Amino acid sequence: MGREEEMSTTSCKDIPNLLSSFVDTFVDFSVSGLFLPPPPPSPPPLPTRLPSPPRLVAVGDLHGDLEKSKQALRLAGLIDAHDRYIGGSATVVQVGDVLDRGGEELKILYFLEKLKREAARSGGRIVTMHGNHEIMNVEGDFRFATESGVEEFRVWWEWFRAGNKIKSLCQGLEKPKDPMKGVPSSFRGVRKEFHDGFRARVAALRPNGPIATRFLSENVTVLVVGDSIFVHGGLLPEHSSYGLEKINEEVRDWVKGLTGQLSPEYCRSADGLLWLRKFSRSKVPQCDCSALEHVLATVPGVKRMVMGHSIQRVGINGACDDKAIRIDVGLSKGCGDGLPEVLEISRNFGLRILTEDPLYQNKGNATMVDVGKEQGLGLLLGQQGGPKQVEVQA
Repeated sequence: MGREEEMSTTSCKDIPNLLSSFVDTFVDFSVSGLFLPPPPPSPPPLPTRLPSPPRLVAVGDLHGDLEKSKQALRLAGLIDAHDRYIGGSATVVQVGDVLDRGGEELKILYFLEKLKREAARSGGRIVTMHGNHEIMNVEGDFRFATESGVEEFRVWWEWFRAGNKIKSLCQGLEKPKDPMKGVPSSFRGVRKEFHDGFRARVAALRPNGPIATRFLSENVTVLVVGDSIFVHGGLLPEHSSYGLEKINEEVRDWVKGLTGQLSPEYCRSADGLLWLRKFSRSKVPQCDCSALEHVLATVPGVKRMVMGHSIQRVGINGACDDKAIRIDVGLSKGCGDGLPEVLEISRNFGLRILTEDPLYQNKGNATMVDVGKEQGLGLLLGQQGGPKQVEVQA
């Protein structure tokens, strides 16, 4: 066989895979409006512990509000006016609750995936975490999904189904699996016009569903970065003794459909990692500092716990000498419409709140609130009347 003929044969064999890649790109763009850059050749493993980076940024709950999410990321200097990643070697942690209460849940998942790939090229890293609302949705609990959120998934399914039909016509490609297999055609208590959207949401987010596998299986449940531990709700001694790596692996396997329909108990219980409010109560004195210090002592090298889950009306604040940092500011329009704020931990400046709160504004520009050893986050914001919180019970 001549060289030209061999190259021609090889090119023909590649056509099915090229078609599949083109269809996936077309579907992604139709759903999200984004062209995703290629993933890194060797994706990093699911992290549980990361070394302390020069700059660490923590972002709270996003709840389906894409524009407010972008505002927070711009505030942190992580994206430019064209939504491109410019955060350099920073490590970014988003503490969960992308889903529910808003209508752009999928768009945020796609946008974060785009930034993850761009950050990897720049030597940075973006880590996304599970919140209780991710777990609820994978379990099929849609009590906090909005009409626009249900519609977004219905539109996703139309494009995804069209893409699968195109792939099924191509010889040389394995017939795509039907994600709707076993999904009910109707739902009690749900108006008929929403049934298609509910079916799409179930299909996409259930264990081993296309969206759950592609995006949510890359989330972690607990994460240590340097001397900070991140968790959506809170950590107890029994969780750390059970094993942080084990928790991440078990939740990932469940999202991938390897272990049944229900999530692990530590994801569902009131004192679980994603639901606990023991260290994020509405008043600082209600934070159990003794219990917190005991928990932190069970994770070597950790000085503080950073949490979302409970909305802090005064913005990001700390309790127990800044050993408990609460960063859910109710950002989404569907969940308080709070002013964007993010937490920055850096070698040069320590802990800082990056905020658009006019209380700390100078001539209308976003500013930084420095936190020194004598004056911690809790004390600083306490001067404005004490940390307050709107508890949104899910």
